[in-house]
Amino acid sequence: MRFLYLIRHAKSSWDHPGLRDFERPLNDRGHRDAPEMAKLLRDKGIRPDLIVSSPAKRALTTAQYFAQAFGIADEDIRREEDIYEASTYDILGVIQSLPDEAHTVFLFGHNPSLTDTANHFSQQYIPNVPTCGIAQLETKAERWADFQKSNTRLVQCFFPKDML
Repeated sequence: MRFLYLIRHAKSSWDHPGLRDFERPLNDRGHRDAPEMAKLLRDKGIRPDLIVSSPAKRALTTAQYFAQAFGIADEDIRREEDIYEASTYDILGVIQSLPDEAHTVFLFGHNPSLTDTANHFSQQYIPNVPTCGIAQLETKAERWADFQKSNTRLVQCFFPKDML
């Protein structure tokens, strides 16, 4: 089995309206929720073999909080440009290009692509993966290149308002 955790960036700040979307930082709630959600996964015995993130500031900062919780160096976070402003098809392309030696992957990104991707593999409609929300996918694919709807399912979601 392989496990993919789709993790939406934590709550971002809108305090600087002139700032490019790509550069928006986390707000106070984001800085609070990200380490707490990372701890939640760690306490469940879940450990990533690989962390992949959109290079946008809010997503990368969220990924860094998770990396820190698992003792993973910032430079070991794989930055993937195709996650920013992605479609479900783009996200699937990123997933299918993951290295096969990684069995558990944390992928940090944005909406609507993460909610759409989670729904692609879900039996029940998810209206929204909230900020710092996590959708856990499980696949029977032996290689990431074979990751697809027929061998993958949404197992569960962890949302901050339900967990913290």
